[in-house]
Amino acid sequence: MLKIAVADSADSVETSGAKDTFDIHQKKEEWFIGEDLFDGDVVAIGQNRFHIIWKNKSYNVEVIDQNTAEKTAHLLINGQHYHTKSKDRLDLLLEGMGLHNSATHKLNNIKAPMPGLIQSVAVSEGDMINKGDTLLVLVAMKMENVIKSSGSGVVKSLKVSSGEIVEKNQVLLEFQ
Repeated sequence: MLKIAVADSADSVETSGAKDTFDIHQKKEEWFIGEDLFDGDVVAIGQNRFHIIWKNKSYNVEVIDQNTAEKTAHLLINGQHYHTKSKDRLDLLLEGMGLHNSATHKLNNIKAPMPGLIQSVAVSEGDMINKGDTLLVLVAMKMENVIKSSGSGVVKSLKVSSGEIVEKNQVLLEFQ
């Protein structure tokens, strides 16, 4: 099951200002939107472009942007912009238990998740970092672990360099 929130802007969908919310689920081979059976027709007409006919209405859909990590999408449907955020079964379970994923948090520093050897550093001081950017590679037990940014910010200082051995929870770099 998916719960899809739809809003006119990305900010609205992130701050629970959704205009509409839909439940999408599958029973056997059939898909349902809410309690309505989706018996429409979907045809891909290009890369990230689709034509949908449902309930005697025609929809031209273009996927402008999609972030699978954050489960968000920016769609252009018949000339109107829509922003969506989806929650799967696990997200809904965690939310029901009061374990919300904080959407935004300030990045202060990155710590080593395990002891190992810094193989390479992909950033330098003053670099602007976005969520998901590769920061460095840590080798532990003969495996390369790519350390990525969990948020956005500017690198204030690097605390390690290539070839350096680090301990668990050692600060690797700091953000402004």
